[in-house]
Amino acid sequence: MGSNGIRFSIADLTPATQRILPTVYLDRAAISLYDAQYRDGQLVPIPDETMKQVIKSLLRFKSTCEDFSVPLKQIRIVATEATRKAVNSEDFRKQITDATGWTVELLPKEMEGRIGALGAASSYENVKGLMMDLGGGSTQLTWIVTQNGEVRMSEKGSASLPYGAAALSQRLEAAGSVGSKAYQSFEQEVVADLKKAVSDVNIPKELIELSTSPEGLRLYLSGGGFRGWGFVLMSEHSIRPYPIPIINGFRTTKDLFHDTQAVQAAVKKEDTPEIFRVSARRASQVSAVAFLVTCLGQALPSILDVYFCQGGIREGMHFAEMEPKYRAESPLVTITKSCAPASTNELVTKLRDALKTPPSDEQRAVFDETLLVAFVQGMFVHMANVKDLRGGAALRSTTTGIFSAAHGLSHEQRALLAILLCERYGGYSSISPTEQDFYKRMLQLLPPGTEWWCMYLGRVAAVLASVYPAGTIRKRRVGIDVQWKVTKKDNEKLCIDFRFEKEPDELDEGLNSALRKVEKAGKKKHWVGGEGYRVLVTIDGKEYEGSE
Repeated sequence: MGSNGIRFSIADLTPATQRILPTVYLDRAAISLYDAQYRDGQLVPIPDETMKQVIKSLLRFKSTCEDFSVPLKQIRIVATEATRKAVNSEDFRKQITDATGWTVELLPKEMEGRIGALGAASSYENVKGLMMDLGGGSTQLTWIVTQNGEVRMSEKGSASLPYGAAALSQRLEAAGSVGSKAYQSFEQEVVADLKKAVSDVNIPKELIELSTSPEGLRLYLSGGGFRGWGFVLMSEHSIRPYPIPIINGFRTTKDLFHDTQAVQAAVKKEDTPEIFRVSARRASQVSAVAFLVTCLGQALPSILDVYFCQGGIREGMHFAEMEPKYRAESPLVTITKSCAPASTNELVTKLRDALKTPPSDEQRAVFDETLLVAFVQGMFVHMANVKDLRGGAALRSTTTGIFSAAHGLSHEQRALLAILLCERYGGYSSISPTEQDFYKRMLQLLPPGTEWWCMYLGRVAAVLASVYPAGTIRKRRVGIDVQWKVTKKDNEKLCIDFRFEKEPDELDEGLNSALRKVEKAGKKKHWVGGEGYRVLVTIDGKEYEGSE
């Protein structure tokens, strides 16, 4: 039970997939416990009518839990700032218990920040930086580092400040116009409190040093107020329309994040449709969030990039109780593991052979074990579709398809896996015109310099899939050997040799088509954005001469 609404969820915590917090049921009641406690600017007890609405919603959810056979001992009500500070909090909680039989757990303000930070930690494979959670009544600030399933954060949990989106809206309304003394005084108060909060959480030296290094210090944001800000930024992104409709994993630069005038102008546009996932209430709070963002620019260490998180209290509660070995899992691997073919490890090895010598350390870091395993595990999912749908369905698999619900993926990871899987089925030329535009927009989300490599690797995977159509290697049929050669014009050429155990007298149509695609990846007209490499395909050491 938050300040701006009450969220209901049923999660499947089966160990094999709990890292991505699979959701069985999700709903929300738009009951603002924060707003209910103010009348004409004065603090009042939670009204009886509001309490009746809350209890009605909870009883409805209790019935839903029975429909899903959720054991009573596995149902929890967790309440935050608005319930904690209510004048009649004790009576409110008693009425809930009398009506539902459930006891309301009140999160202390320090624990609320800690749990919120863990929710943010669940939102990415690994996090390292500062974290803020903006609710309706309060905002929390801390630092967090995760590695190998272990979580480190401030010993104090977090600093809690009474500057939630709804609370700020009220204070700013009382302060008056931007240039007024009251407004300026309030801004100075918030900046001072934020600076004190930064000091109180004792940010470790390793993170402070990042603020002046090329790696940069990251800021992770959760809570409805910040998510609304993120969706506005997404709507104004240079890639239009932005291809991924999920706030979790969205990244922006500090300059765009701090451009409060642009964000506020986007919300006020009269000639544009409503912004996706920005309700009228969230839109009304944008000026308050803009005020907080301005104050953050004066109070926080220098930030490089800002990352938005879907994870909050709900996700943090689950993540806190998860064993480190499950927290350490890659969400990308977890979401695809149920589709893994029998010979995943062997196929990953073959793809790694095809990438034996990518030209830069940055690209080697992108095509790591995590991505290769996830790719192979998802490589055969869409094979049963008719040919017209395979590439398009694979392309959409991480945004609206089979892998889209995974919690913890960055937008780069979603784009990488989607493009790889699409290329495995033929890539851009194999999908319909409606999907081709989406392909181009997803391509722009890839890490720089990886576009051609995704095309190449996806096409090598298509060769393997043609040789091993079930993803099962009963006996070795083909090996891959890659090396670089320098042409007469001093250009690099990637030479890939497919070594078949039995010499293929005639390549069947499917295998021939897949090999031809690998060869075409080396043609300049097929390079991505004018960047790519010449490719020489050989079969058992002899130059491949594929016929159209």
